Amino acid sequence: MTCPFCAIVAGELEASVVAQTDAAVAFLDQRQAVPGHVLVVPRLHVEHIDAIDPVLAGEVMQLGVRVAQALRVAFDPPGLNLWQSNGAAGGQEVAHFHLHVQPRRVGDGLLRVYPHALPAPASREVLDDLAARLRLSLPPDGASPAPRSQP
Repeated sequence: MTCPFCAIVAGELEASVVAQTDAAVAFLDQRQAVPGHVLVVPRLHVEHIDAIDPVLAGEVMQLGVRVAQALRVAFDPPGLNLWQSNGAAGGQEVAHFHLHVQPRRVGDGLLRVYPHALPAPASREVLDDLAARLRLSLPPDGASPAPRSQP
């Protein structure tokens, strides 16, 4: 099966386009979790955030910011979510990198990121160890993403 977002970008599937640039397209999600739920996708097929070129990621984010500004004017929501999911465990349903931009209202029925009280703060030692591990794996600025390892 072909990627539905690539089909939208190619004009093969209908979509209610909000905005577009040379690099990205923003359109209304067919399943409006809340009124004004917009998806922002790169025109180029990229499956996950760890595979996207940093320049392209910036262009997608810039369009996401413009959409957020439009949502603020059009819907005057007291809150807004920018949501991005990767892999089945992360809740990704379409294997094409995309941002969800959603105007939010208290009690709108959308889930919270943390459904219960937050866990107690981790110790500085644990946090410093995690940061050190991540620093060792961090690609240099401007470097192409490393190939994604397959599970």
